[in-house]
Amino acid sequence: MFRVALRRAATKAPAQSRKEPILSSTPVLRTYAGNGPDAPQHERVGVARQMIQYALGHARSHRSGESFAQAMLVLEQGLSNFRGGGDEEAMGMLTLAMSTLHYERGQLRDAVEKLEMVRQLRRTSLALKVAAWEALIGLELQQGQDVRPSVLADEFSQLSRKSTEVSVPELRAKAIKGLADLVNGELQSAELLFEGLRDYNVEEGQDQMGNIALSHGEFLHCTGNFASANDFYERAHKISEAKDKSSNLYLSSANMIPEEVLLGATCALGQLLSHLGKFQEAEELLTKALTKAENHFGSTHPKVGIVLTCIALMFKHKAKMEASSSILIQEGLYRRAIDLLKAPALDCEDDEIQVDRGDIVALARGGYAELLCIQQNRKDEGERMRKWAKTVWRNHRLSLAQALDFLEPPKAAVIDTRIGRVI
Repeated sequence: MFRVALRRAATKAPAQSRKEPILSSTPVLRTYAGNGPDAPQHERVGVARQMIQYALGHARSHRSGESFAQAMLVLEQGLSNFRGGGDEEAMGMLTLAMSTLHYERGQLRDAVEKLEMVRQLRRTSLALKVAAWEALIGLELQQGQDVRPSVLADEFSQLSRKSTEVSVPELRAKAIKGLADLVNGELQSAELLFEGLRDYNVEEGQDQMGNIALSHGEFLHCTGNFASANDFYERAHKISEAKDKSSNLYLSSANMIPEEVLLGATCALGQLLSHLGKFQEAEELLTKALTKAENHFGSTHPKVGIVLTCIALMFKHKAKMEASSSILIQEGLYRRAIDLLKAPALDCEDDEIQVDRGDIVALARGGYAELLCIQQNRKDEGERMRKWAKTVWRNHRLSLAQALDFLEPPKAAVIDTRIGRVI
């Protein structure tokens, strides 16, 4: 299996994109034109779902600037049509999908702008409002902003408590607030939030509960409750795998969509099995996570670099536990991960360092530095890399050394692939 990881770590040349036909009027747009804005709301929402499915499928199948523009055109046309009929629910769904497209193209500012537009809508369901808030906090966390997410999550909780609807939105509010607290190292606050979720059956027909199960599992993982963490990761995986059967498939956005949860749960479970010393099972799961990341985002996306970092750390832990050596394997994985994560040069001045996914980059370079430092002819390079990694490391709960050397369950470092952070 490690040969698969090594082959994935090799640089892949981008495929030549063929010229794609300009989209003509799509079947879903023709359907809407036939029904018009006077159709019942459930029909308009159904048409919105079809538009989203068509647009996202087209953009993801081609992964080109042209297909992205065509997908956005479909969504914008739908938005214009529904705006004429004043259907804010359908408008909100389309805008969430537009945010997802921007996110998957790496245009985070535009993605956030679309989510803010959803927040401004007044006549939408609570589930739609929750989806926008959840994704907004997820993107803030991904961008390394630790203060504002907590403020947003507090407001989010207030919003959900005012609702007389089912408890699912409040549970999602608690889970995203708990995730923000975990990132900030506020374990006691996170514990209070996740304790309220313990007795709730997250599989109880609630198809929007994947993020709750995954975030809860990460909390349990971080605090050393490995058995319960395993259960929640498996629940998150099961819920997200059933996404195609969901009637609420598009009530999520950006890095909180079911595909992200499925990738996150697979990768988190692989990390957990590594911490338990079950390295063969861990490698199998992490390889599956790598395949999911490549299939959804493309082989050169930074998300692939995050998963490769997890695999490298698994080999590091395995070598330590089994008193074996995997220097060449680890080095290949770290080098490819660092390249995909677009790490800046080592000679950047401290006040110039602005690193996307800084937690992961620091962890990858810190692990690579350890390999270099044990080689006499590369020790100087290793020390420079280690110093750089320590400078960039911002985790509130663990030092870089603790994250690299798993010593005890309560000190486990967990990489959340959704937000690209070490928890």
